[in-house]
Parts: sequence; C-alpha cells; structure tokens
Amino acid sequence: MKIDIGCGDSKRKGFIGIDLYKTPSTDIVVDLFQFPWPLESDSVEEINCSYFFQRVPKALRAKFMQELYRVMKFGAKATFITPCGDLAVQDATYEWPPIVAGSYLYYNRRWREDNKLQHGYYDINADFDFSYAHALSPTIADRDNEFKDFAVVHYNNAVKDLHVVLTKL
Repeated sequence: MKIDIGCGDSKRKGFIGIDLYKTPSTDIVVDLFQFPWPLESDSVEEINCSYFFQRVPKALRAKFMQELYRVMKFGAKATFITPCGDLAVQDATYEWPPIVAGSYLYYNRRWREDNKLQHGYYDINADFDFSYAHALSPTIADRDNEFKDFAVVHYNNAVKDLHVVLTKL
C-alpha cells in the first residue's frame, strides 16, 4: 500500500489519499493527530507527505513519527517535503518550530544513543535512516555549486523546500 498523508487536494498519483478533510483527492478521511491510525502495522510500503509535517504540533511530532514507523514495512520509504526560509513561517497553520534537516535526527536510534537522548522527552522507538536535499530558489538554481553551497548556509530564502526521504530500519 502507498499512502499520501495530509494530501489535501493534490494526492500523488498511485497513492491512497489520507486527510482530515474530504476533497476529490481524499480516499480516507482521518484525523492524523489521533493515534493509532486506522492502518495495519507493517502494511505501508511507501509514504508521501508533502507540505503537511510542518502543521503537526510540536507536542505530537514524536507520536506522529512513532505512528509512521508502526505502519511502515521494514525498508519502506517516506518522502517529506517541507518549506524553508520565509515560506516556513509565513502560513498561520504552520507550527513552531519550523522543520529543518536536523529535526529528523531524533528519529534515528543510533543518533539518540550517541547523544544520550534515550530518556524522558526522547522516549522514541522509531528508527529511520534519512537523506535530504534542498529545492533551491529559482534565483540561485543556475549558479555554480560553490555559490549554491554558500547560499544554502547563509541566505535565508536560498532554499525553497527541504526534501527528506526516511527509510524504516
């Protein structure tokens, strides 16, 4: 099964759309902030989550990732796309703090162990490997790599979106 969580009205082709609101793209109406989701454990082979994770309240992000981990098959992939720069804070429906690449480190068991984060707030069982890339602003996309690398670190709106692929370990 392939699911598009928080699909709104732009479900990825070949995926089952899941959202709180019924749209032409929504196949399953469910509150993704209520756990567990009405999906079997280890049943999902691929997940798309585009412009939704930044709406998950801070207090629910770990639970959300735990639930993602529960429903995914071993080796399954989940693609997250979240906004960066001004886009990450301009929409009143986005939660604080904004999502950055480092946000996903907390869902990797080895990283939590290496950083002694296995207690209290960090009582997380999810274990994902991840890779990420930046979708650059069109104003710098054609520049040389040295400039782009500098811009990603130093210019607020150089990066339009963060693209992260999680793999269930």
